[in-house]
Amino acid sequence: MRIAIYYNLPSGGAKRTIHETTRRLSSVHNLDFYSLSTANHDFADLRPFANRYAIYPFKPFPHFSSPFGRLNQALRTLDLHRLQRLQKEISHAIRESNYDVLLCHPCQFESAPSILDYLDSIPKVYYCHEPLRVYYEEMPYRPYRANFHRREILDKIDPLPGLYFRNLTRDDRRNIHQADSVLVNSHFNGQAVMRIYGIDSRVSYPGVDIEIFSPRMLEKEHIVLSVGSLTPLKGFDFLIQAMNCLPAASRPRLVIASNFQNPEEKTYLEALAGEHQVQVQFLSDISDATLVSLYNRARVTLFAPIREPFGLVPLESLACGTPVVAVSEGGVQETMLDGQTGFLVERDAGKFANAVQRLLSDPGLAARCGDFGRQYVCNRWTWEIATRSLESHLSDQIGSSYAG
Repeated sequence: MRIAIYYNLPSGGAKRTIHETTRRLSSVHNLDFYSLSTANHDFADLRPFANRYAIYPFKPFPHFSSPFGRLNQALRTLDLHRLQRLQKEISHAIRESNYDVLLCHPCQFESAPSILDYLDSIPKVYYCHEPLRVYYEEMPYRPYRANFHRREILDKIDPLPGLYFRNLTRDDRRNIHQADSVLVNSHFNGQAVMRIYGIDSRVSYPGVDIEIFSPRMLEKEHIVLSVGSLTPLKGFDFLIQAMNCLPAASRPRLVIASNFQNPEEKTYLEALAGEHQVQVQFLSDISDATLVSLYNRARVTLFAPIREPFGLVPLESLACGTPVVAVSEGGVQETMLDGQTGFLVERDAGKFANAVQRLLSDPGLAARCGDFGRQYVCNRWTWEIATRSLESHLSDQIGSSYAG
């Protein structure tokens, strides 16, 4: 297949998914990439797998500071229009190159990119890693956003925020409906796509690199680990509250590793940890080697995001032989085996702490869960399996498009 791939993403799990699948697709298919200068091109670098790698320059307008901050919504709206013109240019370039299919990933500014609307010459497959949750779901309360309700009142009389929101969500909905096929990373995410957009989707699960994420025979330390961007949706505040329910004398240190840190969220979590007398260590911008070492040295990995569509972290931990305690919501319900790879627990700090304590106090149980988890991931969740699934979806879409 000759595959055109579009994306505009920062570092994170979605970009890693693109990296791992395209690395394997490139051995048997011709891949050309189209992206913007705002994407993170160095993290999980895709350029080694490309016949062509086109980067289109784009720079969002700089934002105003207070007291003119509300004008930023107008600037964001203008950015959307500029992006659409650029997406139209990219669609022309793709149309002239005679590809078999477009594999389109999200845009960090638009969500579903406008290229889906402009390109009509080849089948279009959109991989929705997650909907634009900040606009379609209620976000967790934070004290540093205490003036949010005041801004809500102002928004009712100020047309600019509403203008941006209407444009963004209208375009997101229009664009995703222009895809010939929508792929999602879990059945949970598929339900969200149906609820928000009214679109059927097909599941194409991600995977784990079991050679990188593997047991390293490192000595376990008295730490528990959690991994994810330092934002409210990742549920680190809940983990601190759960850690507070563990016996103080034997309470392990909580290590939080993030590729992105919201400074306000970090300050909030530091204060919360101090209030609950929980020892927390924040790490950022760590390498894969350091992350693998952390998984291996941790006694347990903790996972508590709010309605996470998939979540690679539990599988990475299990691939390293470390058991997981996770909140039983979102895509993790499709990847964890309760009682075998660790424990799935409702979002209750006391019950979560009890599950963690079971593994901390019984090294034999933790080892059995970790060993079983490693074999489970190797048998079910490799990137080779994930890539074959994606390849099949792309081939099916090409066949059905030409048959129609």
